Amino acid sequence: MKIALIGYGKMGRVIEKIAQTKGHQIVFRSTSTHREGTLTDADVAIEFSTPETAFDNLMEVIEAKIPVVCGTTGWLERYEEIVAYCKKNDGSFIYASNFSIGVNLFFAINTFAARLMRKWNSYDVSVKEIHHTQKKDAPSGTAITITEEILKYNQKKDWILNAQESDKLTITAVREKDVKGTHKVSYVSDIDMISLEHKAFSRDGFAEGALLAAAWLKDKKGIFSMQDVLGIDSE
Repeated sequence: MKIALIGYGKMGRVIEKIAQTKGHQIVFRSTSTHREGTLTDADVAIEFSTPETAFDNLMEVIEAKIPVVCGTTGWLERYEEIVAYCKKNDGSFIYASNFSIGVNLFFAINTFAARLMRKWNSYDVSVKEIHHTQKKDAPSGTAITITEEILKYNQKKDWILNAQESDKLTITAVREKDVKGTHKVSYVSDIDMISLEHKAFSRDGFAEGALLAAAWLKDKKGIFSMQDVLGIDSE
């Protein structure tokens, strides 16, 4: 598989390392200031850049008729524009706030728990995420994905960051040195607590999932999710 890496930071380098061990070829690399190789030589693009550059990057790749997998968070106010442009150009696109297979299994567990807990209003639900100090957006895209799924089934209809309001779900975002990513959902009552937690030990899981998604998407057309890639039933 010939891969274009759009964004060549920490994640891009991990993806490159693992891709090469699997026999894939990196034919294009780009950052905000440097481009190397030829984009149109790629079978698929993997986009991990910044919230400020993701939209333009995706537009360029879709226009070039290259299937693209995107893991950049913090730009989703323009997500529907990308979806519309992708459909118009008969393109192929997967966005995920987190490509880790473990996290996507955690998403499914979170959905099941949220459905189960919707009858038990004595439990107050909250979400906590911990990431490295270089992470630019807060809360994390993964925490937002987790929270939005809970809100489909909970009496609270919105979330608030690092604060408390009785009618909103609190997301606590913490930044610590060299934390790869921890997400915890807690249901707390006066008598007990139920918690679900995913903790990443390295970035390899994110890279493995992105490569899996890229290989799955390469010969397809349309808008997909990691649930599609992993065959996870959303019902």
